[in-house]
Amino acid sequence: MEALDRLAALIERNTGTDGTHVTAIPRLSLVRSSRPTEPLHGLAEPSLCIVAQGRKMAMLGEGIYEYDRAKYLLVSADLPVVGHVTEASEERPYLCVRLALDCGMLSAIMLEMAEGARPLSPATPPGLMLTPVTAELVDAMARLVALLDAPRDIGMLAPLAEREILYRLLTGEQQAQARHIAIRDGRLAQINKAIGWIRRNFAEAFRIEAVAAEAGMSASSLHHHFRAVTAMSPLQYQKRIRLQEARRLIVAEGKDAAQAGFSVGYDSPSQFSREYARLFGAPPLRDASRLRADPEYGLVA
Repeated sequence: MEALDRLAALIERNTGTDGTHVTAIPRLSLVRSSRPTEPLHGLAEPSLCIVAQGRKMAMLGEGIYEYDRAKYLLVSADLPVVGHVTEASEERPYLCVRLALDCGMLSAIMLEMAEGARPLSPATPPGLMLTPVTAELVDAMARLVALLDAPRDIGMLAPLAEREILYRLLTGEQQAQARHIAIRDGRLAQINKAIGWIRRNFAEAFRIEAVAAEAGMSASSLHHHFRAVTAMSPLQYQKRIRLQEARRLIVAEGKDAAQAGFSVGYDSPSQFSREYARLFGAPPLRDASRLRADPEYGLVA
């Protein structure tokens, strides 16, 4: 697809080095990797990801999502995922553009389209979904990224290109998921309230009834819809957030394993070490050593 080739050239021109590059355009990031990566643990936020070159795999719970130039990834909630660039080289690096979703703008566009009057599908969509790319969506994204070469135009033209991208989501194959993201009082919004509560209180023990009350749901309904979105239970989600934060404390702030485990809510150092090794593949100190030896390992891409 010619539009994807143009997008790849734009990403390459505006990165040059491996890593995630925050741009001057609000909510827009560019990602480049010249080699396959190890599994990368991180928190994916509501966003649209389009791969212009290479291939990547994302894992959420037991689900595996592999995407490349043929499919884009739509994320509808804050999800602890494992990402893994599987196809990249010096000659043809992995190139990806990520646009964080402005839910307010998405809602406004949906109302302008009179889509807000239509009832939502009763099924809660999963938090990650793959969809075939379209020339119209990629063309709009390429025009947004191209504004990086014309900084004076960003303030005026970037919102127009972003609106078109969101419009394409609302009229494309995943319009049902896009509408769930936009509706502020729907099931997905309730699950996002529960997710926000867990993220703010992850170091504390919680009763499922308290999380359900925050979301405005019954405990049984919360369990059902939370798993549909995140592929895990609220307790499993809390554990994943705890361990990712502990890893950050050990690597970035130099805390030892006992300090990090206690800081995120573990009373037992041995339980913390076991669960840490089960998730990250090595005990805390060994994992921290390999992270420091290879800065790209463990970073979101």
